[in-house]
Amino acid sequence: MEYLSEFGYIGLFVAAFLAATILPLSSEVVLTALLLSGLSPTTLVLVATVGNVLGSLVNYALGYWASVVVVKKWLRMSDADFVRAEQRFARYGMVSLLFAWVPIIGDPLTVIAGVLRIRLRWFLILVSAGKFLRYVVISYMVLEVY
Repeated sequence: MEYLSEFGYIGLFVAAFLAATILPLSSEVVLTALLLSGLSPTTLVLVATVGNVLGSLVNYALGYWASVVVVKKWLRMSDADFVRAEQRFARYGMVSLLFAWVPIIGDPLTVIAGVLRIRLRWFLILVSAGKFLRYVVISYMVLEVY
């Protein structure tokens, strides 16, 4: 992932996009490298957020259009994982999408949102808000430490 930092904003966009899909990647390394290289924190947060939200949209579409069997296979989700994700939605409702950035649970949440046909408008608002705040906090922490 650090290799992508050589491409600046485009590299961050790609890293954030891929990190939000079902691929086990992290965009924080690229974000940190670019923050430390002096690029605009505001632009970096916006680019990372857009890339990450679009990646989550891929998961949503996967859940929306693919069968549950296919979704479980692609995500390597067991029946128990799928049930837990559904239970989180049942317990916390759409607000749980604010936590789509959380490792391990975030990707399944965005897929389940598609399976459950959550309104796209609410999906985008909640996922964007959560991911934006995450990148703001990460950027602030990086800039404060260094």
